[in-house]
Amino acid sequence: MMEQAQLSLVVVILNYRTPQLVIDCLHSLDGQLMPSETVIIVDNYSADGSVETLRQAIVEEGWGKWVRLIEAADNRGFSAGNNLGILAVNAETYFLLNSDTLVREGAMQELRSALASHPEVDLFAPRLEWPDGTPQISSFRDPSPLSELDRAAATGPISKILRPWAVSPPLPSQPCSFEWASFAAILIRRRVFAQIGLMDEGYFLYFEDIDFCHRARKAGFSSLYWPDAHVVHLRGGSGPVKSSQKSKGRLPSYFYASRSRYFAKVYGRLGLFLANVLWCLGRGISLLREFLGRKNSHLCEKEGIDIWHNLWCPVAPPESWRGTFPPST
Repeated sequence: MMEQAQLSLVVVILNYRTPQLVIDCLHSLDGQLMPSETVIIVDNYSADGSVETLRQAIVEEGWGKWVRLIEAADNRGFSAGNNLGILAVNAETYFLLNSDTLVREGAMQELRSALASHPEVDLFAPRLEWPDGTPQISSFRDPSPLSELDRAAATGPISKILRPWAVSPPLPSQPCSFEWASFAAILIRRRVFAQIGLMDEGYFLYFEDIDFCHRARKAGFSSLYWPDAHVVHLRGGSGPVKSSQKSKGRLPSYFYASRSRYFAKVYGRLGLFLANVLWCLGRGISLLREFLGRKNSHLCEKEGIDIWHNLWCPVAPPESWRGTFPPST
Protein backbone atom coordinates (compact mmCIF):
# COMPACT_ATOMS: atom_id res chain seq x y z
CA MET A 1 0.00 0.00 0.00
CA MET A 2 1.32 3.43 -0.89
CA GLU A 3 1.94 6.13 1.67
CA GLN A 4 -0.67 8.89 1.69
CA ALA A 5 1.68 11.89 1.47
CA GLN A 6 2.75 12.43 -2.11
CA LEU A 7 6.41 13.27 -2.70
CA SER A 8 7.71 15.12 -5.73
CA LEU A 9 10.30 12.47 -6.67
CA VAL A 10 11.30 9.00 -5.52
CA VAL A 11 14.54 7.26 -6.49
CA VAL A 12 14.14 3.47 -6.69
CA ILE A 13 17.34 1.41 -6.47
CA LEU A 14 17.13 -2.35 -6.91
CA ASN A 15 19.73 -4.44 -5.09
CA TYR A 16 20.62 -8.06 -5.72
CA ARG A 17 23.80 -9.01 -3.91
CA THR A 18 25.53 -5.70 -4.69
CA PRO A 19 25.28 -3.81 -1.36
CA GLN A 20 28.57 -1.92 -1.77
CA LEU A 21 27.48 -0.66 -5.19
CA VAL A 22 24.23 0.58 -3.65
CA ILE A 23 26.16 2.33 -0.87
CA ASP A 24 28.38 4.02 -3.47
CA CYS A 25 25.26 5.10 -5.37
CA LEU A 26 23.77 6.55 -2.17
CA HIS A 27 26.97 8.49 -1.53
CA SER A 28 26.62 10.02 -5.00
CA LEU A 29 23.03 11.07 -4.19
CA ASP A 30 23.85 12.45 -0.75
CA GLY A 31 23.23 16.19 -0.78
CA GLN A 32 21.47 16.16 -4.17
CA LEU A 33 17.92 15.46 -2.96
CA MET A 34 15.27 17.98 -1.90
CA PRO A 35 13.14 17.55 1.25
CA SER A 36 10.24 16.36 -0.94
CA GLU A 37 12.36 13.56 -2.44
CA THR A 38 13.41 10.20 -1.06
CA VAL A 39 15.16 6.95 -1.95
CA ILE A 40 13.65 3.47 -1.83
CA ILE A 41 16.07 0.55 -1.90
CA VAL A 42 14.46 -2.76 -2.82
CA ASP A 43 16.49 -5.79 -1.83
CA ASN A 44 15.42 -8.42 -4.34
CA TYR A 45 15.80 -11.35 -1.93
CA SER A 46 19.60 -11.32 -1.99
CA ALA A 47 19.85 -13.66 1.03
CA ASP A 48 23.57 -12.91 1.30
CA GLY A 49 23.74 -10.35 4.09
CA SER A 50 22.96 -7.41 1.81
CA VAL A 51 20.06 -6.24 3.97
CA GLU A 52 22.18 -6.13 7.11
CA THR A 53 25.01 -4.35 5.29
CA LEU A 54 22.66 -1.73 3.87
CA ARG A 55 20.86 -1.16 7.16
CA GLN A 56 24.17 -0.63 8.92
CA ALA A 57 25.32 1.86 6.25
CA ILE A 58 22.06 3.81 6.47
CA VAL A 59 22.51 4.18 10.23
CA GLU A 60 26.24 4.93 10.16
CA GLU A 61 25.95 7.51 7.36
CA GLY A 62 22.88 9.19 8.85
CA TRP A 63 20.76 8.54 5.76
CA GLY A 64 17.66 7.42 7.66
CA LYS A 65 15.69 10.60 6.88
CA TRP A 66 15.85 10.11 3.11
CA VAL A 67 16.56 6.41 2.53
CA ARG A 68 14.18 3.53 3.13
CA LEU A 69 14.96 -0.16 2.67
CA ILE A 70 12.30 -2.73 1.83
CA GLU A 71 12.75 -6.45 1.29
CA ALA A 72 11.17 -8.54 -1.45
CA ALA A 73 9.82 -11.90 -0.31
CA ASP A 74 11.42 -13.58 -3.31
CA ASN A 75 13.39 -12.70 -6.45
CA ARG A 76 10.95 -12.40 -9.33
CA GLY A 77 13.24 -10.27 -11.46
CA PHE A 78 14.01 -6.68 -12.41
CA SER A 79 10.45 -5.59 -13.25
CA ALA A 80 8.89 -7.07 -10.12
CA GLY A 81 11.55 -5.57 -7.87
CA ASN A 82 11.16 -2.10 -9.34
CA ASN A 83 7.37 -2.38 -9.20
CA LEU A 84 7.63 -3.11 -5.50
CA GLY A 85 9.60 0.09 -4.99
CA ILE A 86 7.28 2.17 -7.14
CA LEU A 87 4.20 0.97 -5.29
CA ALA A 88 5.80 1.61 -1.90
CA VAL A 89 5.69 5.41 -2.17
CA ASN A 90 3.21 7.87 -3.63
CA ALA A 91 5.15 10.31 -5.82
CA GLU A 92 4.77 12.58 -8.83
CA THR A 93 7.89 11.17 -10.52
CA TYR A 94 10.01 8.03 -10.20
CA PHE A 95 13.72 7.81 -10.97
CA LEU A 96 14.77 4.18 -11.48
CA LEU A 97 18.48 3.55 -10.92
CA ASN A 98 20.61 0.44 -11.24
CA SER A 99 22.77 -0.38 -8.26
CA ASP A 100 25.85 0.00 -10.50
CA THR A 101 25.30 3.71 -11.12
CA LEU A 102 26.76 6.90 -9.68
CA VAL A 103 24.82 10.14 -10.04
CA ARG A 104 27.18 12.95 -10.98
CA GLU A 105 27.04 16.18 -8.98
CA GLY A 106 24.28 18.40 -10.37
CA ALA A 107 22.50 15.61 -12.25
CA MET A 108 19.43 15.65 -10.02
CA GLN A 109 19.07 19.42 -10.46
CA GLU A 110 19.38 18.98 -14.22
CA LEU A 111 16.58 16.41 -14.17
CA ARG A 112 14.39 18.73 -12.09
CA SER A 113 15.03 21.46 -14.66
CA ALA A 114 14.06 19.07 -17.45
CA LEU A 115 10.82 18.18 -15.67
CA ALA A 116 9.97 21.85 -15.13
CA SER A 117 10.87 23.07 -18.62
CA HIS A 118 9.21 20.20 -20.46
CA PRO A 119 5.90 19.46 -18.72
CA GLU A 120 4.70 17.72 -21.88
CA VAL A 121 7.46 15.08 -21.71
CA ASP A 122 6.86 11.90 -19.72
CA LEU A 123 10.12 9.89 -19.78
CA PHE A 124 13.59 11.40 -19.39
CA ALA A 125 16.83 9.50 -19.97
CA PRO A 126 20.04 11.05 -18.58
CA ARG A 127 23.39 10.63 -20.28
CA LEU A 128 25.08 7.40 -19.18
CA GLU A 129 28.84 7.40 -19.15
CA TRP A 130 31.92 5.51 -18.00
CA PRO A 131 33.81 6.68 -14.89
CA ASP A 132 36.26 8.61 -17.12
CA GLY A 133 33.36 10.54 -18.65
CA THR A 134 33.26 8.68 -21.96
CA PRO A 135 29.59 8.53 -23.02
CA GLN A 136 27.67 5.31 -23.46
CA ILE A 137 24.91 4.89 -26.02
CA SER A 138 21.82 4.62 -23.85
CA SER A 139 18.92 5.70 -26.07
CA PHE A 140 17.89 3.38 -28.87
CA ARG A 141 15.48 2.33 -31.57
CA ASP A 142 13.23 -0.68 -30.98
CA PRO A 143 14.60 -4.09 -31.97
CA SER A 144 12.84 -5.54 -35.00
CA PRO A 145 13.18 -8.59 -37.26
CA LEU A 146 15.29 -6.47 -39.63
CA SER A 147 17.56 -5.31 -36.82
CA GLU A 148 18.13 -9.00 -36.00
CA LEU A 149 19.33 -9.54 -39.56
CA ASP A 150 21.70 -6.61 -39.19
CA ARG A 151 22.93 -7.72 -35.76
CA ALA A 152 23.76 -11.24 -36.89
CA ALA A 153 25.31 -10.22 -40.23
CA ALA A 154 27.42 -7.33 -38.86
CA THR A 155 28.57 -6.67 -42.41
CA GLY A 156 29.12 -3.17 -43.83
CA PRO A 157 26.88 -3.31 -46.92
CA ILE A 158 24.04 -4.96 -44.98
CA SER A 159 24.34 -2.47 -42.11
CA LYS A 160 24.28 0.44 -44.55
CA ILE A 161 21.06 -0.78 -46.16
CA LEU A 162 19.45 -1.46 -42.78
CA ARG A 163 20.68 1.72 -41.08
CA PRO A 164 17.11 3.03 -40.46
CA TRP A 165 16.45 -0.12 -38.41
CA ALA A 166 19.72 -0.15 -36.47
CA VAL A 167 19.02 -0.43 -32.75
CA SER A 168 21.95 1.81 -31.76
CA PRO A 169 21.79 5.17 -33.56
CA PRO A 170 24.63 7.70 -33.36
CA LEU A 171 25.12 9.16 -29.90
CA PRO A 172 23.18 12.46 -29.68
CA SER A 173 24.76 15.54 -28.16
CA GLN A 174 21.50 17.47 -27.78
CA PRO A 175 18.16 16.57 -26.20
CA CYS A 176 16.14 14.35 -28.50
CA SER A 177 13.33 11.81 -28.35
CA PHE A 178 14.01 8.09 -28.20
CA GLU A 179 12.08 4.89 -28.80
CA TRP A 180 13.55 3.26 -25.72
CA ALA A 181 16.28 4.01 -23.23
CA SER A 182 18.22 1.94 -20.74
CA PHE A 183 16.45 1.58 -17.41
CA ALA A 184 19.84 1.72 -15.71
CA ALA A 185 18.68 5.32 -15.16
CA ILE A 186 15.26 6.54 -16.26
CA LEU A 187 12.92 9.25 -14.95
CA ILE A 188 9.21 8.51 -15.40
CA ARG A 189 6.23 10.64 -14.49
CA ARG A 190 3.52 9.07 -12.39
CA ARG A 191 0.89 9.58 -15.10
CA VAL A 192 2.61 7.02 -17.32
CA PHE A 193 2.24 4.26 -14.73
CA ALA A 194 -1.30 5.43 -13.95
CA GLN A 195 -2.37 4.93 -17.56
CA ILE A 196 -0.39 1.94 -18.86
CA GLY A 197 0.41 0.15 -15.61
CA LEU A 198 3.70 -0.96 -14.13
CA MET A 199 6.57 -2.90 -15.68
CA ASP A 200 5.77 -6.32 -17.15
CA GLU A 201 6.74 -8.93 -14.58
CA GLY A 202 6.79 -11.63 -17.25
CA TYR A 203 10.36 -10.50 -17.96
CA PHE A 204 12.88 -11.72 -15.42
CA LEU A 205 15.70 -9.56 -16.74
CA TYR A 206 16.30 -7.67 -20.02
CA PHE A 207 13.85 -6.32 -22.62
CA GLU A 208 11.48 -5.06 -19.89
CA ASP A 209 12.67 -1.49 -20.52
CA ILE A 210 12.10 -1.85 -24.27
CA ASP A 211 8.64 -3.26 -23.62
CA PHE A 212 7.68 -0.48 -21.21
CA CYS A 213 8.87 2.30 -23.52
CA HIS A 214 7.02 0.69 -26.43
CA ARG A 215 3.79 0.58 -24.43
CA ALA A 216 4.27 4.17 -23.29
CA ARG A 217 4.90 5.41 -26.82
CA LYS A 218 1.86 3.54 -28.16
CA ALA A 219 -0.24 5.23 -25.45
CA GLY A 220 0.93 8.65 -26.66
CA PHE A 221 3.54 9.46 -24.02
CA SER A 222 6.67 11.34 -25.08
CA SER A 223 10.34 10.91 -24.22
CA LEU A 224 13.49 13.00 -24.10
CA TYR A 225 17.17 12.14 -23.84
CA TRP A 226 18.73 14.74 -21.53
CA PRO A 227 22.53 14.75 -21.96
CA ASP A 228 23.17 17.51 -19.39
CA ALA A 229 22.32 15.08 -16.57
CA HIS A 230 25.29 12.72 -16.21
CA VAL A 231 25.09 9.29 -14.57
CA VAL A 232 28.01 6.88 -14.41
CA HIS A 233 26.99 3.35 -15.37
CA LEU A 234 29.53 0.69 -14.48
CA ARG A 235 27.75 -1.81 -16.80
CA GLY A 236 27.86 -5.38 -15.67
CA GLY A 237 28.25 -4.59 -12.00
CA SER A 238 24.72 -5.76 -11.27
CA GLY A 239 24.49 -8.79 -13.60
CA PRO A 240 26.44 -11.29 -15.72
CA VAL A 241 25.03 -10.60 -19.19
CA LYS A 242 27.27 -7.66 -20.14
CA SER A 243 30.42 -9.52 -19.15
CA SER A 244 29.24 -12.61 -21.06
CA GLN A 245 28.54 -10.51 -24.15
CA LYS A 246 32.00 -8.98 -23.93
CA SER A 247 33.68 -12.39 -23.65
CA LYS A 248 31.31 -13.95 -26.25
CA GLY A 249 30.25 -16.53 -23.67
CA ARG A 250 26.86 -18.16 -23.50
CA LEU A 251 24.13 -15.88 -22.16
CA PRO A 252 21.69 -16.98 -19.44
CA SER A 253 18.48 -18.60 -20.62
CA TYR A 254 16.40 -15.77 -19.16
CA PHE A 255 17.93 -13.35 -21.68
CA TYR A 256 16.54 -15.38 -24.59
CA ALA A 257 13.24 -15.98 -22.82
CA SER A 258 12.88 -12.20 -22.50
CA ARG A 259 13.84 -11.72 -26.13
CA SER A 260 11.17 -14.17 -27.25
CA ARG A 261 8.57 -12.52 -25.03
CA TYR A 262 9.33 -9.08 -26.43
CA PHE A 263 9.20 -10.07 -30.12
CA ALA A 264 6.03 -12.10 -29.63
CA LYS A 265 4.26 -9.29 -27.75
CA VAL A 266 5.21 -6.57 -30.22
CA TYR A 267 5.27 -8.44 -33.54
CA GLY A 268 3.25 -11.58 -32.79
CA ARG A 269 4.50 -15.15 -32.84
CA LEU A 270 5.00 -14.97 -36.58
CA GLY A 271 7.17 -11.88 -35.99
CA LEU A 272 9.27 -13.81 -33.48
CA PHE A 273 9.71 -16.62 -35.99
CA LEU A 274 10.64 -14.10 -38.71
CA ALA A 275 13.17 -12.43 -36.38
CA ASN A 276 14.82 -15.80 -35.79
CA VAL A 277 14.86 -16.69 -39.48
CA LEU A 278 16.40 -13.33 -40.39
CA TRP A 279 18.96 -13.76 -37.62
CA CYS A 280 19.92 -17.12 -39.13
CA LEU A 281 20.20 -15.52 -42.56
CA GLY A 282 22.44 -12.82 -41.13
CA ARG A 283 24.49 -15.44 -39.35
CA GLY A 284 25.05 -17.23 -42.64
CA ILE A 285 26.45 -14.00 -44.07
CA SER A 286 28.76 -13.42 -41.10
CA LEU A 287 29.94 -17.04 -41.16
CA LEU A 288 31.02 -16.60 -44.78
CA ARG A 289 32.81 -13.37 -43.88
CA GLU A 290 34.56 -15.08 -40.98
CA PHE A 291 35.63 -17.99 -43.19
CA LEU A 292 37.00 -15.76 -45.93
CA GLY A 293 38.63 -13.28 -43.58
CA ARG A 294 39.61 -15.76 -40.90
CA LYS A 295 37.93 -13.63 -38.25
CA ASN A 296 36.36 -14.64 -34.96
CA SER A 297 32.62 -14.53 -34.40
CA HIS A 298 31.11 -11.36 -32.95
CA LEU A 299 28.18 -13.32 -31.51
CA CYS A 300 27.74 -15.14 -28.22
CA GLU A 301 28.25 -18.86 -27.79
CA LYS A 302 25.34 -21.06 -28.93
CA GLU A 303 23.23 -18.03 -29.80
CA GLY A 304 21.91 -19.75 -32.92
CA ILE A 305 20.35 -22.39 -30.69
CA ASP A 306 19.29 -20.19 -27.81
CA ILE A 307 17.30 -17.66 -29.87
CA TRP A 308 14.69 -20.38 -30.37
CA HIS A 309 14.14 -20.54 -26.61
CA ASN A 310 10.43 -20.28 -25.71
CA LEU A 311 9.35 -20.17 -29.37
CA TRP A 312 6.15 -22.07 -28.67
CA CYS A 313 5.32 -20.31 -25.39
CA PRO A 314 6.93 -16.86 -25.62
CA VAL A 315 4.40 -14.87 -23.57
CA ALA A 316 3.71 -17.20 -20.67
CA PRO A 317 1.91 -15.65 -17.67
CA PRO A 318 2.06 -13.21 -16.05
CA GLU A 319 1.06 -11.09 -19.01
CA SER A 320 1.72 -7.91 -17.08
CA TRP A 321 2.05 -6.34 -13.64
CA ARG A 322 0.23 -7.53 -10.57
CA GLY A 323 -2.34 -5.20 -9.11
CA THR A 324 -3.22 -1.67 -10.15
CA PHE A 325 -1.48 1.66 -9.74
CA PRO A 326 -3.33 3.83 -7.23
CA PRO A 327 -4.55 7.26 -8.32
CA SER A 328 -2.74 10.38 -7.16
CA THR A 329 -3.68 11.63 -3.71
